[in-house]
Amino acid sequence: MIRRMVVLVLAAVLMLPAHPGRTQDAAPATQVEDIIVTARRSGAPMWEITQDDRTLILVGAITPPRELEWRPDALEAATLRADRILFPQQGRASAADVLRLIWRIRTISNLPAGTTTADYLEPEWQARLEAVMASERSQRWRTTNFVPLSIDLLNDKAGFSRRTSAGPDDVVRRAARRARVPVTPVGIIRGDELIDGLINAPPSTYAPCVKAAIVAAEGGPEMTLARAEAWRRFRVAEVAASPIDAALDVCWPWGDPEVAPLLRGQWDEALNQALTQPGVTLAVAPIRLLARPGGVLDALEARGLEIEGPEWRPITQPTGDAADSGV
Repeated sequence: MIRRMVVLVLAAVLMLPAHPGRTQDAAPATQVEDIIVTARRSGAPMWEITQDDRTLILVGAITPPRELEWRPDALEAATLRADRILFPQQGRASAADVLRLIWRIRTISNLPAGTTTADYLEPEWQARLEAVMASERSQRWRTTNFVPLSIDLLNDKAGFSRRTSAGPDDVVRRAARRARVPVTPVGIIRGDELIDGLINAPPSTYAPCVKAAIVAAEGGPEMTLARAEAWRRFRVAEVAASPIDAALDVCWPWGDPEVAPLLRGQWDEALNQALTQPGVTLAVAPIRLLARPGGVLDALEARGLEIEGPEWRPITQPTGDAADSGV
């Protein structure tokens, strides 16, 4: 368990895809009427923002399960149009960060001595966790800290870790390599920033994460596949509202109260900067970052932009007299 946790955390620190320099300050807001947002329909939802000689293509990415088949043609074509590509943040861990992680891995892996999950979860949630973990031979999960426990719930029970051979990020990277298009992370998160919360935050900090992971685990791999099918068919609101995305939004690192503002702030700065650069910028971003309430697409709409393409907002049903009358 400890060795697995070291691997998982190091992978997360080093995969948060280094930014060679600081992003410049965003330019002043441009005239709204000069910007039009359209969508490129493909196996991955995409939105295109164009202003004069500046274009930003937003790709809503997920980690698709192995069973999903989708067509990457339009995504490949969009990548070949790009002059530059933005990817999610990259974690940068120093040797001191790695040694500190290994030194404190028991703190990260285990709940405080003498406590179990039942000491931090309400009886209803503990009962639901018991049901999800009923098939486990070992009872070690009862004393596992909430970050690694949530990772196990999402990967082992909800089937989140089962990937296709080519997710949207893989498609973009391969096409970019062939076309020699530069790929740049939107920013860097230092290893000490990522590790501090794991070491110092009390278990209660990640209780919402475990609860969200329990909900995802209850849905099982079938729910994960249904989410991917919704993604493939451009039912964006359905994807953004899925238990998987709800868990990813409150689990580490996006659920870390110190790291989350850095992650979102770097994305906002990079996308604003992209709208000031001539040519085509393609950004591969988590779909929940784009489509969640108050996310990137909502922010674009709030600026008065006309957005055409996959609908990302939940479809509201008529209520009251209007519903009764069929209006």
